[in-house]
Amino acid sequence: MGKQAILFPGQGSQYKGMLADYVEKSSEAKEKLQMADQILGYSISDIMADLDSERLVETRYTQPALYIHSTLAFDIISSQLDCSGVAGHSVGEFAALYAARVYDWQTGLKLVAKRGQLMFHSGEKKPGTMFAVVGADDDKVNLLCKELSETGNGNIIVAANFNSPGQVVVSGDRDYLRESAPQFKEIGAKIVKELNVSGAFHSPLLNDAKAELAKEIENAEFHSATIDVYQNIDAKANRESAILKKNLVEQLTGSVLWSSILKNMESDGYTEYIEIGPGKVLQGLTKRTITADSIVGIDKYQDILNFNR
Repeated sequence: MGKQAILFPGQGSQYKGMLADYVEKSSEAKEKLQMADQILGYSISDIMADLDSERLVETRYTQPALYIHSTLAFDIISSQLDCSGVAGHSVGEFAALYAARVYDWQTGLKLVAKRGQLMFHSGEKKPGTMFAVVGADDDKVNLLCKELSETGNGNIIVAANFNSPGQVVVSGDRDYLRESAPQFKEIGAKIVKELNVSGAFHSPLLNDAKAELAKEIENAEFHSATIDVYQNIDAKANRESAILKKNLVEQLTGSVLWSSILKNMESDGYTEYIEIGPGKVLQGLTKRTITADSIVGIDKYQDILNFNR
């Protein structure tokens, strides 16, 4: 019998009307959203529910919205789970740490909100962007990024997310990356597409934000994890609070080694994967990266009712 892993999605998985069905059907969800509004000092519940507003795509709102959705769904379904390990994609790592009982819900929400604000304002100070590069060899993409950074006159481009074999997201100075994007086609990429983001996430352009976030994380109360947490920066299973803290800081400017996380989980005997949170992005990446007995998602409230029936 294989082990069960829980995966939490990152930015790009949000959608308008998130958690609307939870609010209708769960008093716990209503209470948690009210608590979130009080902690954040603004109505994240209105931003998530608004079908007309574009605010949800702003990083400062996207990140707390993802954390709230993922952790709320996890709390409601957790009694039906038997997970041995967790992982979260980029900001999803904060939900993973909550699921592993590293900190309480409020601590995680405050850290995510701070991270989102810092990343949003960093993008205003140092204009950056990100491109999805699909169909090229991962190592060739990484090598080209290094070459472009070495010849960029101070501009940088890095491989930010290794999502699945042949799907890498690159990040860097906005104008330089836009100008350099066609070179990824020359090394075999079939698609090179700019993403709708407000900065060069998971790159050194966020070094100032990283220094600020490090202070917040250092001052937060972390416990050792109760289950294995596979972290973005090293793709390894970690439990010790000091390591979890250090790696959580480092991932802001480091690469998300998602495909390595999935391969390591597979090697460690995981056969059942459950994505908890909005969308289906991680289910797709899992199917493209490893062979698993079961890959399912818990997004809507109905998914919880249908689970294990």
